[in-house]
Amino acid sequence: MNMNIIKKIFCFVISRFMILMTPFNLSLQVSSRVSWKFHKLSSTLTLFPWSRSFRKFNKPPASEVLTSHLEGNNYPAWTSYFVKYSYVKDDQWGKSHFNWMVKDGHNYHILRTGCYPYIKYHCTKRQYEDLTLDDLFFRLIKVLNLGIPCLAYGLSFLIYWRKYTEIVETSCGPIPIYFHYKENRGSLY
Repeated sequence: MNMNIIKKIFCFVISRFMILMTPFNLSLQVSSRVSWKFHKLSSTLTLFPWSRSFRKFNKPPASEVLTSHLEGNNYPAWTSYFVKYSYVKDDQWGKSHFNWMVKDGHNYHILRTGCYPYIKYHCTKRQYEDLTLDDLFFRLIKVLNLGIPCLAYGLSFLIYWRKYTEIVETSCGPIPIYFHYKENRGSLY
């Protein structure tokens, strides 16, 4: 069985057990408080595992993950990765094509799109250019398509992901990023 299914079944059984046991614990205020908190936590895990109330860790900005990934791989010529929305604060929301300056004068052209439940980054090392018109064009295309291709892209990644993961160290702790395929770090294309 899938591990997530086992966790959900376990949480469901425990939460139902705690509901049944709650009337017996009413005389002990502490026990009922503990059982209610446990019930609330297990219900959240079972019914709404994606809810924000369950994720209580600090999230780094997506820009920090981007910078840490580029610096950690010794400024590659290009890279392309996904990061989960739930792991980062989306401080680059609304940007589709922009310049990103990293330390020591390394500039990258970033193609970024939100493809729920991920954010997709495609980074290419290039000289600085004015990308305002390009950014506006890409945003217009996304709006005209109602974001449907972006959603399809994110869902297709869930299906075709081949388990290539890398951990990026940030100020808020390690964040996993995902790849369609294993990248050759020395390649120019």
